[in-house]
Amino acid sequence: MYTDITLKCKDCGADFVFTAGEQEFYAEKGFTNQPQRCKACRDAKKNAGKSGRTFYEATCAGCGGIARVPFEPKEDRPVYCSDCFAKMRGE
Repeated sequence: MYTDITLKCKDCGADFVFTAGEQEFYAEKGFTNQPQRCKACRDAKKNAGKSGRTFYEATCAGCGGIARVPFEPKEDRPVYCSDCFAKMRGE
């Protein structure tokens, strides 16, 4: 069985808890290293590269509204806004 472990974040130096449940998840996925960053620093590192992302505007093939997408739309493929795309995935 696993027990909670207190670790120190290598970025901010704060203590954070590596819970027994997280340890079990890591073991199931085959991860051998413990996390080195707290949740806030992991999220910040994950989102750091996304600020330079370019979005394109296109006409939604579902509702005719404006769709903002992170890829350059092509004429031969339909583009959907977030709402229409979510509806399609839900069906």
